[in-house]
Amino acid sequence: MTDQGTIWLTQEAYDKLQAELDDLKGPKRQEIIEKIAAARDEGDLKENSGYHAAKDDQGKQEARIRQLEDMLRRAEVGETPPDDGVVEPGMVVTVDFGGGDTEKFLLGARENLSEGDTLDVYSPESAMGAAINGKSKGDKVSYTAPTGKELSVTIVDAEPYKA
Repeated sequence: MTDQGTIWLTQEAYDKLQAELDDLKGPKRQEIIEKIAAARDEGDLKENSGYHAAKDDQGKQEARIRQLEDMLRRAEVGETPPDDGVVEPGMVVTVDFGGGDTEKFLLGARENLSEGDTLDVYSPESAMGAAINGKSKGDKVSYTAPTGKELSVTIVDAEPYKA
């Protein structure tokens, strides 16, 4: 997520991301530094694949650290929403595009999903997310897709996400 909007997270998801960040900035960062130092001691850096691999790992790790810091800075931690049929972040929503063409997704941030969960995720700031946010089961909502096409969906169901 590269936009500067708020990211809705459960406390559990926030804590998980914070623990990952702490691990990357502490033990994992030290591990990479030691790998680079060991590879550097092997001699010629130009043809040292271990050194280049360690530097590549370091770059990826530092990028992940920056991503996590950004997400946590923009995070809005909230409780699981009530099971009242009203669409809001943290809800699994099923919409009907017409003719029985339905889609089920989490309105929120991918970081809220349990490991291995393959549910699609829509941001509350997306065109459809913003249009359905605050609406209830049975409501028909129109919105303009990023392509400029006018679409409408009917909210079939909205229930709190359960990890």
